[in-house]
Amino acid sequence: MQLDLRNSGCLQPVLTDVNIAESERQQLIATWQDRMHNEHVSARVFAGLIPQLMRAGVNDARLSAVAAMIEDELRHARLCASVVSALGGVPLVDLGELPPVPEHEDAGPLEALLRNVLSICCLSETVAVAQVEAERLHARPELAVVLQQILADEVRHARFGWELLDELMPRVDAAMRARLSDYLVDAFEALQSYHARHGGNPQSPPPRRVAQSLGLCDGRLQASILRDTVESIIIVGLEQHGLGGANAWWRAGVRADSGRRGLERLAALFDDA
Repeated sequence: MQLDLRNSGCLQPVLTDVNIAESERQQLIATWQDRMHNEHVSARVFAGLIPQLMRAGVNDARLSAVAAMIEDELRHARLCASVVSALGGVPLVDLGELPPVPEHEDAGPLEALLRNVLSICCLSETVAVAQVEAERLHARPELAVVLQQILADEVRHARFGWELLDELMPRVDAAMRARLSDYLVDAFEALQSYHARHGGNPQSPPPRRVAQSLGLCDGRLQASILRDTVESIIIVGLEQHGLGGANAWWRAGVRADSGRRGLERLAALFDDA
């Protein structure tokens, strides 16, 4: 199955005086195609939250918020497609066989929902806010406008997760808190694995400044942002909600050092099959 956004209707940014090698241009096209793919798949991930929210008895306003987030992600994919076209590429990617959004059959409705909210909003979307902001600061003005649109939505998506956690944690007993804390080990590991595959490899050579201004990732910077965001924002928030964020992050790091096992179903939601 392919994602074809050649006629997405988004106005392309006008990129002039782009002094890059053809190899860099191809890397940039691949980078924005990857983002296009991931944003589109994220819409499907949020769509999977709606039946879980319903089963957990979450109020209707939250359902409407997630419905809006689905459209946000589809729009982000179209924005990324417009950059692909502006760079001379074709906004057409293979979606592959998309795995189902985890149902967490071993958990009740509330716990299943909280696992996905933690992974998707409190972890992934919170890190996305920090990383997109860093990209925006390094971007050419034409692309900074695109990234600002994406950033504003990512802030809202992350905030949704933390606010829902505020709302639902009073319903969580001590046993469920312990299980959610254990689940965070897998969620952190999946987060690390995903970012290592999508531009966050600290071993990658840094791009030239002109290429970075067009969206080519600096792997060392992205890895640093991931670590700093987890340790200074996410862990603090998790601990404030009675979850063992610091211990889970440490355990995920130990596991990564001794041979990454990963939570493949979760990581695959944001990756090619």
